[in-house]
Amino acid sequence: MERASSPVEERVTPLELFFDLVFVFAITQVTTLLSDDSTAGGMLRGMLVLGALWWAWAAYAWLTNTLNPEEGAVRLAVFAAMGGMLVVALAVPEAFGDHGVLFGAAYLIVRALHIALYALGTRGDRDLLGAVLRMTPTSIISGVLLVAAGFLDDEAQIALWATALAIDYLGVLVGRGSGWVVAPRHFAERHGLIVIIAIGESIVAVGVGAAGLTLGPGVVTAALLGVAVAAALWWLYFDWWTIVAENRLAEASGTSQTTLARDLYSYLHLPLVAGIVLFALGMKKTLGDVDEPLKTVPAAALCGGLALYLVAYSALRFRLDRRISRGRMAAAVVLIALLPAARELPALGALVAVTAVCVALIAYEAINYREQRSQLRNVRTARA
Repeated sequence: MERASSPVEERVTPLELFFDLVFVFAITQVTTLLSDDSTAGGMLRGMLVLGALWWAWAAYAWLTNTLNPEEGAVRLAVFAAMGGMLVVALAVPEAFGDHGVLFGAAYLIVRALHIALYALGTRGDRDLLGAVLRMTPTSIISGVLLVAAGFLDDEAQIALWATALAIDYLGVLVGRGSGWVVAPRHFAERHGLIVIIAIGESIVAVGVGAAGLTLGPGVVTAALLGVAVAAALWWLYFDWWTIVAENRLAEASGTSQTTLARDLYSYLHLPLVAGIVLFALGMKKTLGDVDEPLKTVPAAALCGGLALYLVAYSALRFRLDRRISRGRMAAAVVLIALLPAARELPALGALVAVTAVCVALIAYEAINYREQRSQLRNVRTARA
C-alpha cells in the first residue's frame, strides 16, 4: 500500500468523491429522520445519528489523506467500506427503532475496516502505527456500544448512544496528535467538498419539500429563497476562510499541524454540517405549508440551524487565530431572536426574515473586508 503523494501535488481523487456519494445519501436519510419525528427528542436522536455518520466519514478522510486510495488493495477496501456505509445509511430512519442493531453492526464493521486498513498501510511507520493503535480501543468500543444500544429503548438507548460517541470523539485526544500525517491541500479540499455536499442536500430538501405541491407564488418564492440561503452558506464558507485555513495548515508542522487539522476539520466542521442539515429540515417544513406558522422544532431548525452554522464558523476562526467574528456572531444572535416571530409569522415570512439576515451579513463583509478579500483571492489565483 502506498502513502499519499506530496501535499503540494495531492488532490481529492475520483474514488474519494465516489465514496462521498454514500455520505450524501446518509445526510439525506438524517433529514428524513428529523422530518418524520419533528420533536425535541427526534432532533436529539437525529443529531446523534449525524455525529456517528460524521465521525465515520472523518476517519476515512484521514485514511485517504495518508494512503493512496487508487492503489489496488486500498481501492477494494474502500469499496467494501462503501457497502458498509450504505447499510448504515439505509438503517438511519430506524436507527433508534427496528434497525438499531443493524445500524450498530454495520457501523462497527465500517470502523473495523478503517482500523485494519490503516494499520496495514503504515508499512514500517512506527509513529503512525502507534497512533492507529491508540485509537483502536475507543473506535471498537464505541461500535460495540452502538450495537448494544439497538437492544434498548428510550432514555437508556439515547444514553448509550451518547456514551459511545463521547468515547469515540475523545479517543483521538490520546497521544495529543502525535504520529498522524496531514497533506494540507488535500485535507482542506476534502472537507470543503463535503460542505458543498451538505449544502447541496439542503437544495435537495427544497426539491423534496416542493414535490407534489402546487407551484403557486408562495412555493416558488420559498424555493428561490431557500436557494438564496444555500448560496449564502456557500459564500460564507468559501469566499475567503478556506484560503486562510489551508495556508495556516500548510505553515504548521508536526503535532501542531495534526491537532490543528483535527480541531478545525474533524471536530468543528460537524456543527457546520449539523447547521446545514437543520436548515434543510426547516426548509422542508416551510415548503410544506408556506402560509401557516412553523411549529416549534421546525422554526428552531430554520433559525437555529443557520445560527449554529455561524457560531461554528466563529469557533473555527477562534481556533485559527484567537479572534471572534463579530459580524457573524451578531447575525447568529439576530437569528435566535427571530425564533419567537418564526412561530407566529407565516412560514414564508420567517424564511424572508432569515434570508434577509444572511444577505445583509454577506453585504456587510463584502464592503468592510473588500481589500483583505481581494488580497487573499489574488494570492490564491497567483498560486494556481
